[in-house]
Amino acid sequence: MEQRKIDRINELARLAKQRELTAEELAERDILRKEYIEDWRRSTIAVLENTYIQTPDGKKHKLPKKGS
Repeated sequence: MEQRKIDRINELARLAKQRELTAEELAERDILRKEYIEDWRRSTIAVLENTYIQTPDGKKHKLPKKGS
């Protein structure tokens, strides 16, 4: 996610503490939050897919997916 968008999320959060947000600001905040969460999930999944567990005998095993 672009830093400009993260800055806007933070700006809207500060405004929400000072006053009630307008309908347009609420809609913008929701869109930006959803995009941020999707980006976070994508990057977290990428990290987990490249995570290996090393056993004491030196063998490396790929981290199993939840429910597998």
